[in-house]
Amino acid sequence: MLTPHGGILQDLIARDASRKNELLTEAASLKSLNLTDRQLCDLELILNGGFSPLTGFNNKKDYESIRDDMRLASGEIWSIPIPLDVSEETAKQFAEGDRVVLRDPRDDAALAIITIADIYKPDKHEEAKKVFRGDPEHPAIRYLFDVAGDYNIGGDLEAISLPKHYDYTEFRKTPAQLRSEFQSRHWNKVVAFQTRNPMHRAHRELTVRAAKDKLANLLIHPVVGLTKPGDIDHHTRVKVYQEIIKKYPNGMAKLSLLPLAMRMAGDREAVWHAIIRKNYGATHFIVGRDHAGPGSNSKGVDFYGPYDAQTLVEKFATELEIEVVPFRMVTYLPDEDRYSPIDLVPSGTKTCSISGTELRKRLRDGTEIPAWFSYPEVVKILRTSHPPRPSQGFALYLSGLPFSGIQALSYALQATFNQFQGGRHITLIDEDTVNIEALPFIVSELVRAGAGVIIANAKQVSHFNQYASLKKTVSKAGSFITVAIETPLDVCKANDRSGFYSTEAGQAAIATFKPIEDAEIASDLSIEDSLNVAIQKIVLYLEEQGFFKF
Repeated sequence: MLTPHGGILQDLIARDASRKNELLTEAASLKSLNLTDRQLCDLELILNGGFSPLTGFNNKKDYESIRDDMRLASGEIWSIPIPLDVSEETAKQFAEGDRVVLRDPRDDAALAIITIADIYKPDKHEEAKKVFRGDPEHPAIRYLFDVAGDYNIGGDLEAISLPKHYDYTEFRKTPAQLRSEFQSRHWNKVVAFQTRNPMHRAHRELTVRAAKDKLANLLIHPVVGLTKPGDIDHHTRVKVYQEIIKKYPNGMAKLSLLPLAMRMAGDREAVWHAIIRKNYGATHFIVGRDHAGPGSNSKGVDFYGPYDAQTLVEKFATELEIEVVPFRMVTYLPDEDRYSPIDLVPSGTKTCSISGTELRKRLRDGTEIPAWFSYPEVVKILRTSHPPRPSQGFALYLSGLPFSGIQALSYALQATFNQFQGGRHITLIDEDTVNIEALPFIVSELVRAGAGVIIANAKQVSHFNQYASLKKTVSKAGSFITVAIETPLDVCKANDRSGFYSTEAGQAAIATFKPIEDAEIASDLSIEDSLNVAIQKIVLYLEEQGFFKF
């Protein structure tokens, strides 16, 4: 049986408020560890009681028990490991018994002190297989091997302060605060709804039906920590939730934000979500099809089955003391102007629906999103955050050998684009004149502001390894399009009147240059009229993608 406590921060305050000052004084003389974004989310939920019964980061015994049996070593159910992962270099700086300050990387604030119980090297292959089912394309497994440190630190925490948030503070309630509010409102039954996406009319309908079926109130509890890469940013989503909450009958629903770093772990994550919602005061929990699943891998194989999450949570429902509410898909009946659960729609009845892919297309194209699908206030927010393609920024990355014609093409493209109607600003950046470390940030900000950016990689081919980082960063702000210039080396040498290729740098350029194989556009600038042909290819591609309309 799980009984939520107030969190070690509340325990601390109740015991002795002056203890915080003592800890801050002690912290000044201790070694420190800056947390990652994921660890910051985990720490907040340990401190505020959202991760009850955890009182710290997993020691080896708890980590292995969770990994293998979905339980703490004490026997209490817990399905996702919560270790404090660090690099080997960092791990060597500490020893068992050390007290270490955990700090917020954003402002260096001391948040807690961990007393190290153990430092251990986890078996990542076992964790990948048992917790995330082993597919190397699973985002949590990629994080495990590509990002997470190779050592874990375990130990209990003493709280100093919760991380500070400056956005939507009125919606950031701790478990103790929500439980107290539910009690004061006499909400004896609370159905929690988990989401990491914007909500539309169908979501409103299905949650209202769940509340009516259970004679309960609703907790709309979206994740605003870390979600799946590519998800809509939490600022856009919270603005949507603020509009959606107005559409519920007065007094039925409450909006509160959850600072969770999701792992997209499917059925195990659904159990984890249920535990968390129990801590926040929910008595019922809506579990969807493929709940917290990351979809499918590159071969189209789903990481999880559609009902795995519902089955696993139901298995532990009695122990969790929270009732599973299966997610009932609803569809719109245009002839009756209402939504209905799909399983209750008679055969042959006319229905309407818009998939996520179709919604993104309509946002991109600027085409109508009907009122039966979403509320006008929600559509307005989404269109502001995701303007149609003609108003979106893009980055065009030109890659090739020195003297392949890149510079001539970049100038010609800038002149060509600037003559088009539409008002998009076109910026040309020569990698040779910009700090390579600052380039991803500069380009991202320009693209996010709606500019078209042409990046000419004319000489700094040694910076090819920066390409992946640049593409990854800029892609979060908008479209990143690569043009591979395939001018042969002998032509490049013939174009070199400065003698660059006879120098050591020139030889290094030849040795280190790697063609980009996944470029969207390729062009050989050595053939007759090739510059005009390349421009035409690029303009037609951008038109096809919707960036220009003629």
